[in-house]
Amino acid sequence: MNTSLFFLAVVAAVAADKIPDFVVPGRCPVVDEKSLFDEQIPNHSKYAGVWYEIALTNNPYQLLKQCVRNEYSFDGNKFIAKSTGINADGNLMKRNGQILPMPLGDPHLSVDYEGSWIAPYVILDTDYENFSCIYSCTEYNFGYYSDFSFIFSRSPSLSDQYLRRCEAAFKEIGVDVSRFTKTVQGSDCPYDTQKSL
Repeated sequence: MNTSLFFLAVVAAVAADKIPDFVVPGRCPVVDEKSLFDEQIPNHSKYAGVWYEIALTNNPYQLLKQCVRNEYSFDGNKFIAKSTGINADGNLMKRNGQILPMPLGDPHLSVDYEGSWIAPYVILDTDYENFSCIYSCTEYNFGYYSDFSFIFSRSPSLSDQYLRRCEAAFKEIGVDVSRFTKTVQGSDCPYDTQKSL
């Protein structure tokens, strides 16, 4: 679903008093996106590679539920994204997308996966080698917004020191870290099989 269709769907839902549970009253938090983006642009090539999903907040657009592995290839302008994992039915699944600069020049990346809508992709904190804390927030008319958060790791597990870095980054912008649920990773995940999907 593209952004404009999603926006119309949300507006129609609000008008009908049937607001999706992930759309809540309020506004997106203030984030110094320009400073973050200016610092990250020269390092985008270092951000490429494999990232495992460690935790996320409720996100109806994340169809992969377990063993989520993201592979980002950087072409000098955008990332080609290939995500694999196990869906809600217990089947292996692959999703293709891209992470690219915002079309209207906003100072952050955007994420665009097949079967979803384009959304902001703000890297709140990363050391490029161990962890990444990603935040996405969209505002709508009538004083509503939706936001989604992710914690990524370069390996299927993440040490407490990096987990705390992400928690601190989210707390700093007012995200309640109790909203996060852990993504199942580890020895039961068919990572080798996923690479060939």
